[in-house]
Amino acid sequence: MAGETPSRKTSKKKNGAAIVEFALFLPLFFMITMASIETCRVLYLRQSLTIAAYECARLGVIPGMSLEALEFQCDSIVDGRNIRNVTLTVDPPDLSSLHYGDPLTVTVEAQADDNAILGTWFYRGRTLRETVVILGEY
Repeated sequence: MAGETPSRKTSKKKNGAAIVEFALFLPLFFMITMASIETCRVLYLRQSLTIAAYECARLGVIPGMSLEALEFQCDSIVDGRNIRNVTLTVDPPDLSSLHYGDPLTVTVEAQADDNAILGTWFYRGRTLRETVVILGEY
């Protein structure tokens, strides 16, 4: 060590500083990365719920359609997108009472915790809900 040149000592100090900076920055970088992934997941979940609500509403305004067909359509969409614990609400629940020009409201909701990658710490019991209103057809 006594025979080292000043450039070698400086190089070792720089390497040590780089390791310390990396050790301090790594957890922050990991948290930012995971938060970005969760944000993308919630955007995907909301878009999927919107698509499911819209497709069910379009199907629901067709005369002679049943509530079971809407539930099957909703389940098909959300299952294909790996979304769990989805609830479908249709108003009016009796589709045969829907006439031309009457509004049909379809709401699809899911628990964010059940569909998160990281678990419950990010969402804390939040329910994501998307609603579509469409008018009855002939």
